Amino acid sequence: MALLAGAVLVALTITLRGANRERDHALELQRHSYDVMILARSLAGTIARSEASLGRYVISGDRAMGQLYFDDWRLAESQIDRLDQLTSDNAAQDPSIRRLRKAYEARGQDLSETALSTTYGRNSQALARYYQSRKARALMTINGELDRIIARERRLLDSRVANASKSVARSSLIASILATFGLALVLGVIVLGWLSVRAVNERTRARDEAAAARERAEALASAVAEATSALQAREAVLRQVQKMEAVGQLTGGIAHDFNNMLAVVLGGLELARRHIATDPAGAERHLENAAEGASRAAALTRRLLAFSREEPLNPESIAAAELIDAMSELLDRTLGDAITLDVRHEADGWRVRADRVQLENAVLNLAVNARDAMGGRGTIRVTTAARRLAAGQVGACAAGDYVALSVADEGCGMTPDVVERVFEPFFTTKEKGKGTGLGLSQIFAFVQGLSGEIAIDTAPGRGTTVTLYLPRDLVAPMAAVVEEQPARIETETVGLDVLVVEDDPRVLAATLGALEELGHRAIGCDDPLAVPDLLARHPRVTLLVSDVLMPRQTGPEMVAGLRDRFPHLAVLFVTGYAGEGAGSELGIHQVLRKPFTLARLERAIAEAMRGQRLPAEPIAAE
Repeated sequence: MALLAGAVLVALTITLRGANRERDHALELQRHSYDVMILARSLAGTIARSEASLGRYVISGDRAMGQLYFDDWRLAESQIDRLDQLTSDNAAQDPSIRRLRKAYEARGQDLSETALSTTYGRNSQALARYYQSRKARALMTINGELDRIIARERRLLDSRVANASKSVARSSLIASILATFGLALVLGVIVLGWLSVRAVNERTRARDEAAAARERAEALASAVAEATSALQAREAVLRQVQKMEAVGQLTGGIAHDFNNMLAVVLGGLELARRHIATDPAGAERHLENAAEGASRAAALTRRLLAFSREEPLNPESIAAAELIDAMSELLDRTLGDAITLDVRHEADGWRVRADRVQLENAVLNLAVNARDAMGGRGTIRVTTAARRLAAGQVGACAAGDYVALSVADEGCGMTPDVVERVFEPFFTTKEKGKGTGLGLSQIFAFVQGLSGEIAIDTAPGRGTTVTLYLPRDLVAPMAAVVEEQPARIETETVGLDVLVVEDDPRVLAATLGALEELGHRAIGCDDPLAVPDLLARHPRVTLLVSDVLMPRQTGPEMVAGLRDRFPHLAVLFVTGYAGEGAGSELGIHQVLRKPFTLARLERAIAEAMRGQRLPAEPIAAE
């Protein structure tokens, strides 16, 4: 009996050890499968988080978001390498890993182009690329391959769990038989067998509970994913609604501003027509008012082009105090008689390097906003000061010298929620149709482009002070060179035969009339494709005046085709808008901006005939 009991004990020991080894091996395989599935889920989350950071970088331009996108994207690459290592023992996963890596590289290329567009300031292009990339095939391939990897691993896990359960069941059966047989031998063998069965059953229940908990967790993850997708869809709809609202505000504001300017032009021309016979001096005054209205309309066009980054900049060294003094008449006329302008200069002659037109527009916009905040009546204080700032003392300004240009009003002030949105494009507190909402956002872009900062000190009921901190220009300005104006037109630019190419019949007629007024013989053409035949029929033509953007063929394309046949021909381009690529396309030819005066046209013709190119002018009309 003792030997038999010992044999039973040995058999039970061997059986339990074998069951434990199989259990440990099964648990290790299960942990391996869980690691693969968790890593796949983590990889999907990392990619989603990286693309979300890129989206915030595209919208806000915050370089910290761009760094987050880059770090998460590199983390996703390391996770793919780790996933490849974990699945190396399963040959069925290798094709999916290769396709996943290829899709990841393609997706990274698309997102890199979007990030580069944002880095170089092409926000509209970057935003379009970002929304287009969300439907890219590479993204769907990544998600699909991750789902397939998880599905294969889950099937493998189920198979391993089933094998482990069979092993446990077999061990339990053997232990029960041995325990039953040992019951007849010795009470100790019975107790040992009963404890063994109980232990095995507890392990089985624990695995069953773990499997149930895993299923509940996966169901919860699926619900969260569905809720996230629904939220993203609602956010897309909201962005579209906000975009349409912004377009409506912009359209109404531009219509309002242009209608005001056209009213000045049309009213001045009508009054001049009525007084030209009876009151020539009065007619001249009305014509000057109409010309001023047209100049203001051209200035609005320049503001829109500058906002869209299409207007060329002309940075120069500017004394802040001198600029404000030179603008005093413009400010007085713009703000009205009910506004008192208080100018204080404390800049000690410090200068800034900026585009003069943009800086004047910034001051004028701040002054107009101050006037509107006071209801058109009160005192506006414009101050220039010299400031030496420590790093981070004002916003993100680096340590150094800054010219502080501030505009303060006694108006209603702003609430914190308005201050947070004040620099958003198209945002305005004015009524619909009373403004474009471009002013402060344009000022913000202008100051950021100079590595400066804007500070706003305001509160409801105590007015607003807006201060522009612009880096001091330490380079001494060159002495201005005064060019003597010629007393008369050079003989080689008098009585020229000129071919004018313009698709707009009204502009063509006006240009022909202007050239004839200057004493030239002008020939009109509204089709650039007909120019070679016209030049062949009129060999005396020495100057070609052409628009840049035309429907059938652009001006630069037309001139490029004429270069070999008519090498003697001088070229003068006339344009109101040429776009970003115009600089290289126009080559060395003279460019005249619309609208233009007779004096400006005369100078441009002289420069074109001399084969020289004038520097780019930021002012559209002279």
